[in-house]
Amino acid sequence: MTVNKENLQFQTEVNQLLHLMIHSLYSNKEIFLRELISNGSDACDKLRFEAIGNDSLYENDGDLRVEVEFDAQAGTITVRDNGIGMSRDEVVANIGTIAKSGTKEFLSKLTGDQQKDSHLIGQFGVGFYSSFIVADKVTLTTRRAGSTEGVRWESDAQSGYSLEQVEKATRGTEIVLHLKEDEKLLADGWRLRNIIRQYSDHIPLPVNMRKTEAGEIKDEWETVNKANALWTRSKSDVKDEEYQEFYKHVSHDWEDALAWSHNRVEGKYEYTSLLYLPSKAPFDLFDRDNTHGLKLYVQRVFIMEDKEFKLMPRYLRFVRGVLDSADLPLNVSREILQGNKIIENMKSGSVKKVLGLLENMAANEPEKYQSFWKEFGKVLKEGPGEDFGNREEIAKLLRFASTLDDNAEQKVSLTDYISRMKEGQDKIYYITADTHTAAKNSPHLEVFRKKGIEVLLLSDRVDEWLVQHLMEFDGKSLQSVAKGALDLSKLETEEDKKEQEKVEAEAKNMVEQIKKALDGKVEDVKVSHRLTSSPSCIVLGDHDMALYMQQLLKQAGHEMPSTKPTLEINPTHPLLKRMEAETDDDRFAEWASVLLDQAILAEGGQLEDPAGFVHRLNGLMLAMV
Repeated sequence: MTVNKENLQFQTEVNQLLHLMIHSLYSNKEIFLRELISNGSDACDKLRFEAIGNDSLYENDGDLRVEVEFDAQAGTITVRDNGIGMSRDEVVANIGTIAKSGTKEFLSKLTGDQQKDSHLIGQFGVGFYSSFIVADKVTLTTRRAGSTEGVRWESDAQSGYSLEQVEKATRGTEIVLHLKEDEKLLADGWRLRNIIRQYSDHIPLPVNMRKTEAGEIKDEWETVNKANALWTRSKSDVKDEEYQEFYKHVSHDWEDALAWSHNRVEGKYEYTSLLYLPSKAPFDLFDRDNTHGLKLYVQRVFIMEDKEFKLMPRYLRFVRGVLDSADLPLNVSREILQGNKIIENMKSGSVKKVLGLLENMAANEPEKYQSFWKEFGKVLKEGPGEDFGNREEIAKLLRFASTLDDNAEQKVSLTDYISRMKEGQDKIYYITADTHTAAKNSPHLEVFRKKGIEVLLLSDRVDEWLVQHLMEFDGKSLQSVAKGALDLSKLETEEDKKEQEKVEAEAKNMVEQIKKALDGKVEDVKVSHRLTSSPSCIVLGDHDMALYMQQLLKQAGHEMPSTKPTLEINPTHPLLKRMEAETDDDRFAEWASVLLDQAILAEGGQLEDPAGFVHRLNGLMLAMV
């Protein structure tokens, strides 16, 4: 019996995603069954966990399973589970809408090219909506464990969906796919069994179908998959194809994993870990709070997901997989997990396994590691600020662009950099900027290029955070070429030093004049050791944030402390020679202001008075005509 039927509309984003999925995944149709079985398996896991504290949720049916049926005559495939089920609100949240942050951002990346966009869908997660790849109507009936009323959801993916209350529904979820005319060949026992064995053999609970004899379907059920937890098997018994299919089950990704680490740890604490590195970044990678990478099991019983107990640090939030403890109690609570020694041991060991996997890849498969870095490098750069204990290991994995190559690709490791350091060089030099182009064209690099000293070019937004926490590597301190005093005395000849002293002495009066003209605007004015072809640059304090980052934070509404830069000048530049000959004090002050403003602009800063800068520049140009 059904009552209270409602007709509702999808979110705009759901309509877009459905259209894209139906028309883009035509070459991957069979994944619909993998996704529905994975969802059923997850629902059974959740019931098993909730029932630890409330055995009545089993409702005298503790034999958890997923069942697949078909009706060739009616052209339907049915997938059901006796798991946790859903309430009406949960159906609306999980089916009627896309309850994922970043959906609009994901859809904004779509190109209109079906082949390219299908890969984006894989990063978003296929899930329940893959049903519509093969079905023109889907009926979902579900009842949450412990509830007396069920709900039925139905849609043709065209005109929204209907919701109605259902009485006497069985616990769990049943999904009936009404196949499209050209997909009805899928309603075949032999074909469905092959798909289950290919994609769902690793599901750690039975996937059942009715037995067939001589083409006749019997009332007796049989288990189609192996129905044992893949991670409990010996590594030598698991094929790469099985590892890949389990990855797709646990991650809901449909791209292959890039690499994995499968380990059984024995000793004071015993646990098994199966950790995967994805090949492509998920669409919500930079949502630091949306961590859903690992699943925690206790003796093969699902307990909870990573977002609830933070087993992986946030800089490794892209890692997927499972951890299965032999020591935690089955009735473990979230409170017990906080600060638990077993959890801390598993966390520490798992982080080291991931970092070791990456280190091995970087050493032995550099091209493969480079593909990883392109996808996840920005996230890994968060590591030194979050994980002090593994800072050195993380630093070895970092990659940067440098002045050694005009290419923006980040390929240079800190170890590579140190191996190429000049004799007498004791620092790792770098510069941060908003873009790679701004970094490589910075006037601060001029003296380094002249002396052939390599400088790392840091242009990711996270780099300012990184260098605040990674201050040295392998005994060499990291030094910004745009902050603090620059000491290249160990790399200079006596002739260079004498020439510099001469320039400083000759420019002493002009430095004092500029300092007077810019009183209140700058901390100091100095003769530069950095410039060879530019007239001026600004230098920040050692611990000051780069101007472009200050500007971004101000735009985001953050209060920034007021700081004054140091202006460095190049007295050998023609513009400074012209200023030296200036007899009009007001005009000299105008030139000094222009020097400061253009130096600020070169650093990605924003002028307080852009119109005033233009006015002064125009006036000075007219005076020179």
